[in-house]
Amino acid sequence: MDNKRILSLLGLALRGGNLAVGEEPVEAAARARDARVLLLAANAAAGTRRRAEHFAQAGQCLWLCVPFTKEELGTALGRASVALTAVTDTGLANAVVHRLAEGDPARYSEAAARLEVKARRAEERRAERVTHEKNARQGKRKPGKIPESPPKRTVSAERRAAPSQGTGSRPAARRGRPRPGARAKPYAHSHPVKKGKGSFRKRED
Repeated sequence: MDNKRILSLLGLALRGGNLAVGEEPVEAAARARDARVLLLAANAAAGTRRRAEHFAQAGQCLWLCVPFTKEELGTALGRASVALTAVTDTGLANAVVHRLAEGDPARYSEAAARLEVKARRAEERRAERVTHEKNARQGKRKPGKIPESPPKRTVSAERRAAPSQGTGSRPAARRGRPRPGARAKPYAHSHPVKKGKGSFRKRED
């Protein structure tokens, strides 16, 4: 196993801001679902091992015990000793675990296969996002997603043929109807009575 190459990848991840070092930063990265793989030193304490497993379950990510001591990890990362780290970049996590699998296939090959699938999916999502942003800038839409224009309002043939009454814009069918809320006129259809006539009296023969 090329230990120097793996440790150099971890140093590269640290310089790029893609590595959480220490239990508290690792826990924060895991709970934020930013951790891709947790790496535990070979001589880490049992309590640290239990916490690493708990962090991995909370963050739904892998955790692996690497063949490096706390002192070796600390030297590569500029610390006195490091028991637990978390790689937050999918590509770097995939590269680190593949290096581990090359040196010890029986121990790390399954984890490498799982990370390779996750890396491929992440790359597909990134490509889709870039394409979507490019289409949005250019005003393009997906084929088959042309918005439908609202239907035009048309006048029926019967309504066009009906004779109009008056000068108003209301339909002829509603002009003779009383308006809603209007007061009814009880003597609207009665004949007017001439003044002075009074009531009708029966003539005497």
